[in-house]
Amino acid sequence: MSEQSTMDAAVMVQKFTDFITVNYLAELLENARKGFGFLNINFRDLITFEPELADLLLDQPEEVLKAAEIACGSINEKAKSTVVRVHNLPAKTCEMYIRNIRSKHLNKFFLIEGIVRQKSDVRPQVTSAKFECPSCGNVLAVIQVDKKFKEPTKCSCGRKGKFRILNKELVDAQMIKLEEIPEQLEGGAQPKRIDTFLTKDLVSPLTESRTNPGARIKVTGVIKEVPITLRTGGQATRFDLLFEVNHVEPVEQDLSDIKISESEEKQIIELSKHSQLWKKMVDSIAPSIYGHDMIKKALILQMLGGVQKQKKSGITIRGDIHMLLIGDPGGGKSQMLKRQSVVAPKARFVSGRGASGTGLTATVVKDEFLQGWSLEAGALVLANKGLCCIDELDKMTKEDTWSMHEAMEQQSVSISKANIQASLRCETTILAAANPKFGRFDPFDTVASQINLPSTLVNRFDLIFPIKDLPDKEKDARLAGFILGQHQSDEDEPPLETELLRKYIAYARQQCVPVLTDEAIEELQSYFVTMRGSGTKGGVVKSIPISARQLEGLVRLSEAAAKLRLSSCVTAEHAKQAIELLDYCLKQVALDEETGTIDIDRIATDMPASQRSKIITVKEIIVDIENKIGKVIPLEDIVTAAGEKGIQESEVEEVIQKLKRSGDLFEPKRGFISRI
Repeated sequence: MSEQSTMDAAVMVQKFTDFITVNYLAELLENARKGFGFLNINFRDLITFEPELADLLLDQPEEVLKAAEIACGSINEKAKSTVVRVHNLPAKTCEMYIRNIRSKHLNKFFLIEGIVRQKSDVRPQVTSAKFECPSCGNVLAVIQVDKKFKEPTKCSCGRKGKFRILNKELVDAQMIKLEEIPEQLEGGAQPKRIDTFLTKDLVSPLTESRTNPGARIKVTGVIKEVPITLRTGGQATRFDLLFEVNHVEPVEQDLSDIKISESEEKQIIELSKHSQLWKKMVDSIAPSIYGHDMIKKALILQMLGGVQKQKKSGITIRGDIHMLLIGDPGGGKSQMLKRQSVVAPKARFVSGRGASGTGLTATVVKDEFLQGWSLEAGALVLANKGLCCIDELDKMTKEDTWSMHEAMEQQSVSISKANIQASLRCETTILAAANPKFGRFDPFDTVASQINLPSTLVNRFDLIFPIKDLPDKEKDARLAGFILGQHQSDEDEPPLETELLRKYIAYARQQCVPVLTDEAIEELQSYFVTMRGSGTKGGVVKSIPISARQLEGLVRLSEAAAKLRLSSCVTAEHAKQAIELLDYCLKQVALDEETGTIDIDRIATDMPASQRSKIITVKEIIVDIENKIGKVIPLEDIVTAAGEKGIQESEVEEVIQKLKRSGDLFEPKRGFISRI
């Protein structure tokens, strides 16, 4: 080392000593007392205090950071091995996209933003080892940078090999795969990944939660090359890239991370008292789509969500409101989903054709770093405490939709593969869109029978909205005027700006935990009891209009309506708004034309209650006739007996066909049936 460079190093240490003493002395002493072992430095402070040193940090990061570490030790003995972590680098000059990293960027200091896709376990790693030469007693230090443990090749005395290891320095290390964020991608480009290396306090239990799979983070650090070893044992001419992290900063993740200033808070509180708040919100939620006011109302409540309740028994009652839009092509479903994925801060958009069950929940992949298996989170887990928009839900295979059951109700994803048993949190709100069975609604058939999805999945949605595209002269004229007007001008200014809308929703979710009042409970209870009673006539259950699942949905919608007004309690008025929405949905989807009543079994199960009661009646008739005439029963006798009870011949034949398919009946000879 020349005198000039030694002098430079000494000057660097001195400058850092002055800088830390002036700006960060209290923080350094506090961290040293608590034994944290790190000091966070704002790059803006450094560039203001000593611009030359800041420039040198970007060009020669390792030497400068080492000088900063020595400076910390010279200020206080307890802060001897303090790592200096630099954040707040200027994005314009220092931010680097993963796809743009080239050889000229090696060993330079950069800022990279990305999404954590995969994460290995924390393991100790050797950073340097000291060896003693048995011949002359010389101590040799070897820095370990490769995967392979390195020993000294030879000593100054001429000895080669068989050196005695004195000690080795271990440090906690972890590897994470960082992927480009969607905004950085062009056209059909595939997101690029880079291995990032975290050590020391960056992998401590306090900071590890920042780097969980799915987290969006900004990391500053040094780009390094890693040698690739060939199968033959030699070294390849190609090198791999590694990003050695200096500082990790989480980017706005969910609603609780959004920062709201005092002036914005004042604006939000004023807006909550506005008499036309509902109209302003509805007009702002999807301004490019005409009509659908009830759906837009529901979308607002969905983003606000209900209150999650944690019982002492360990049971969690979900607060998320799941919604399904099912309708004709060109109804604007996908556009609504896209708009929601922009308004909600932590949102993901997936399409049914390009999504699989493992892609939605979680999958097990081969971990190259640890030579084992590791978990890779899917879209629902990555959108934890956020919104997941699933388009073309009907195009997914049945096996893939089954994987959503647990995620929607229990709000967790359990996986048991390749000796990995894990349960991941999945507190995700789901907004899905699908087409009817034959692509377009049949006006002569019920909506429920045209939903081409498993009944167990449909039952888990709180609100289901059919979007029908039926010709109507006046409505069509207004719709055409609206769409053509949009093409004429680029102005699409909603009453509330998107940023204010996001902050309003974030504020409501952070600050409001509304509690049900007695008036609201009375309102919901009376609606539930009235609806249940409407399905019973003369003591006979004709249909089941509403179940406990819908009642829980009403509670969540009422709480969301209270949050919209920043209210601390759910009033009867909020309960009425929830009832109005649910009633609208049930009349659209669950109306049984035969009985004229609402029947939740139309969507909750594969069979409406009216049809189930006919099956029970026919079964009773068969048992009665069997007791009179024996095992083989003529079909005519059943039709006659059923006719007396008001069931038509075609309906009897349909019921018998169903019972034959299910294995309850068989046909020993033509025109006769027997019970199995």
